[in-house]
Amino acid sequence: MSLEKKYIIIGVTGGIAAYKSAYLVRELKKQGADVQVVMTESAKSFITELTLQALSGHPVLSEILDPKSESGIEHIEKARKADAVIIAPATANTISKINMGMADNLLTGIVLATTAPVFLAPAMNEIMWKNQITQNNIQSLRNYGFHVINPGCGFQACGGEGEGRMAEPHYIADFLDKFFNDKPLKGKKVIITAGPTVEPIDPVRYISNHSSGKMGYALAKAAYEFGADVTIISGPVHIARPDKIEVISVKTAKQMLEAVRSRVTGTDIFISCAAVSDYTVEEPKKQKIKKEDNSDELTLRLIKNTDILSTIAHSEDRPMLVVGFAAETENLEEYATKKLRKKNADIIVANDVSDTDIGFNSDNNAVTIFSKELPPKQFSNRLKTELGHDILIFCIEYLKQLNQKNYNLS
Repeated sequence: MSLEKKYIIIGVTGGIAAYKSAYLVRELKKQGADVQVVMTESAKSFITELTLQALSGHPVLSEILDPKSESGIEHIEKARKADAVIIAPATANTISKINMGMADNLLTGIVLATTAPVFLAPAMNEIMWKNQITQNNIQSLRNYGFHVINPGCGFQACGGEGEGRMAEPHYIADFLDKFFNDKPLKGKKVIITAGPTVEPIDPVRYISNHSSGKMGYALAKAAYEFGADVTIISGPVHIARPDKIEVISVKTAKQMLEAVRSRVTGTDIFISCAAVSDYTVEEPKKQKIKKEDNSDELTLRLIKNTDILSTIAHSEDRPMLVVGFAAETENLEEYATKKLRKKNADIIVANDVSDTDIGFNSDNNAVTIFSKELPPKQFSNRLKTELGHDILIFCIEYLKQLNQKNYNLS
């Protein structure tokens, strides 16, 4: 069973469909999941805590700051432990709160604090479901990477009939089972470099770039959700370390190369997403360089760093799939295809960093993917979290193409 020993949080919010949550808990327990129920205060008006406690085998949680918990901050403890969070029923109110980034109760706090996949099973009146505000919230959450299990049609508590009924518990359980079982990268080892590198000039100055690391971390999350064993080798970034993904922190291009080399044996996919400094200072000063009153210039001798993408792509331990990134300001296709050949990569993901609305430091990006086996594919401006999945899906299609050419993907 794909749900065996999975720690799944079921969030129950204040809707008449809360009675179905009891059946969902039972379905997931039958499949071997360890189920923890979290209720909002309004949910307690529709179903008792005792019922859900008896079915789940755990006390129901509802307090965001609980002095009885080990740390007193239950939302962080449970968010880190969760393999999945499913909110069923998900009311229009809770959907709106999550989309706005609110954390005014334990459930919404867990949603903000978790790196696990989050599933929403909406339940509401047909008119509320079709309201453009609700639909905008749903689309926004999908863009953020949430999984929405669409409601069904049927008789509603208000006396009407139409779309808005929460999906049946057995369907939700099957949806989760398929999600965890349908893992195209299951058993694959993936290494992703992310963020900038910094090359010291002296103890207080360095050469670097504007990379935030957001794209690399989005790719790592997507690869993990597709079942891969993921390692991020990251330059200095201001991003929370994701749970259940190994993160190796480095600073310089040399350190990044050494970290990749030490772990690349047995790797199936290597994605070079980091913005690696092309040059480093030949002899960084051990003491701070003082400003000279009689000189208006400072001369630094720079030498080339070893190219990480090319080194791994030409190595004896070359992974089955090598992916590089090309951040360009002009002639995107020309430079990307040239890099594809020169670096011996399989795939190059190219983006135009001259557009200040996307790329470096932005939450959004737009890319064109070039490869040896498949035609180019363009992805318009979208969230990097969404784009991470798009790029990984392209990589999976590429691997399938290799498999048709009798490459061994086992």
